[in-house]
Amino acid sequence: MNVPNILTLSRILMIPVFVLVFFLPFSWGPMASAIIFALAAMTDWLDGYLARRLDQSTPLGAFLDPVADKLMVAVALTVLIHDYGSLVMTLPAMIIIGREIVISALREWMAEMGKRASVAVSFIGKIKTTCQMVSIVILLAFPQGEWQAHVGLVVLVAAAGLTLWSMCLYLKAAWKELR
Repeated sequence: MNVPNILTLSRILMIPVFVLVFFLPFSWGPMASAIIFALAAMTDWLDGYLARRLDQSTPLGAFLDPVADKLMVAVALTVLIHDYGSLVMTLPAMIIIGREIVISALREWMAEMGKRASVAVSFIGKIKTTCQMVSIVILLAFPQGEWQAHVGLVVLVAAAGLTLWSMCLYLKAAWKELR
């Protein structure tokens, strides 16, 4: 167990705390849940940075890091779908969650074929992740109807567009093996 893996595990452990805080009947709940999510997003960057910088990459970390990311994002989008109860929130969230499932399966399948490098994380994927994280923090922090929440929705829709684009790039990269 090393620092990057502890940070990754902390992200997983933050999920139930995040959900609990989100549903607390206090006015500070949404902002507190946004802060928890933002901290989790920062640990995502930090654990990867430390693993590379300290040469502490491990098979456990390589497995847990994407799992922690996907769990946190999927849970956050799910509580936002619940909170908003609208197609405007649900459709981009479905696209994002669905893409994560498709690409995870694709990467696993490609790894079994010894071709995982052809579906490695791309620059578009990094931009998509940044948009997702920013939009989720904004949407958690500000109630529906406030201008900031509208900005958060626009960024979420942009993230969904980037999500589809990056999925197409990954599928194109794997197309030879998929046929």
